[in-house]
Amino acid sequence: MYIKKMELTNFRNYVKQEIELGSNINILYGNNAQGKTNILEAIYLSAIGKSYRTVKDKELINKDKEFSKVEVEFAKKDREGKIAVNLSDKKIISVNDIKLKRMSEALGNINIVLFSPEEITIFKEGPDKRRRMLDIIISQLRPAYVFNLNNYMEVLKQRNNYLKQIKFENKPKDMLDVWDMKLAEYAEAINLYRQEFMKKIEKKIAPIHNTVTQNKEHIEIKYISNFESKEKFLKKTAESRELDIIKGFTVHGIHRDDIKLYINGDELGIYGSQGQHRSAILSIKLSELEIIKEEIEENPILLLDDFMSELDKERREKFLEDIQDNQVIITCTDKLELKNEKKKIFYVENRKSKYKKQLVRFIRKKVLDFFRKVII
Repeated sequence: MYIKKMELTNFRNYVKQEIELGSNINILYGNNAQGKTNILEAIYLSAIGKSYRTVKDKELINKDKEFSKVEVEFAKKDREGKIAVNLSDKKIISVNDIKLKRMSEALGNINIVLFSPEEITIFKEGPDKRRRMLDIIISQLRPAYVFNLNNYMEVLKQRNNYLKQIKFENKPKDMLDVWDMKLAEYAEAINLYRQEFMKKIEKKIAPIHNTVTQNKEHIEIKYISNFESKEKFLKKTAESRELDIIKGFTVHGIHRDDIKLYINGDELGIYGSQGQHRSAILSIKLSELEIIKEEIEENPILLLDDFMSELDKERREKFLEDIQDNQVIITCTDKLELKNEKKKIFYVENRKSKYKKQLVRFIRKKVLDFFRKVII
């Protein structure tokens, strides 16, 4: 699987840009704030249906324009296709020029694994980001998961709103039974998917981490959930009902689940060094690559946002050797010197900004020339 070509219209700092990518290693290099990460974001948007940098689609539209469009042409072992994402007042996604009825239908056309600098600290932060990481993995391979997750979150929102109505408007408490049953139903489905994929990650991550750390560290990953069964979920929800009303939100549920990593028996989020966080995330991403490959029998696309600078030359070459069959799209500030002969290199520069600077210099020169002549 690889992306052949992409076209950006009014996307972030790009007014009109076409990019033809190679099927192996692609290096996008240049100074900061020139638009390298925007290209990865556009690929992510076409694969997942949303950005990994913002929840507001409006921020993806060039500030001087009213709409934005991303078109991506891709090739798989059995077919070729095109995904188009149009952003204006609402988001419209099309696959092969056919408008999709649901955003989840876009998932699985392009399979990606993203590594961004922000993820290095993901085990130091709140559990919502770790759940989201797992949700993205599952969503690409199990579209029904998205359906259940979206429904769960919508019911949860409605229940939380009603909890506030009970507290401030004295609404009847027994009406919560309707939302509780729905929450239990969707939670059961979501838990099954999450448990399935956590077992896959558990199986992959240990041998991968041994390789990454040269057998210096032992890694364990655990999924922390209070969901045991539909019946026990309903019992816990009933028991915490009064507390939920006081707080104004649902205390228990799969929306509180977490993922924890342990290095040599110590919790990474509490005791891990920066290097251990980096190698642990790398092991998770490599596990994700292998899981997707086994599921779809094809190599997913790897997006590396400013990651290669974190590795020395030797580890960089070893890492690229391990993923040589994948299309890899790398962003970095300096041009990487790699042995791989199949690489394709792009220098990324914000031409609009460059043009403005040149125009200012030109005007300044003309003004100075004019005053020199007047003085003379």
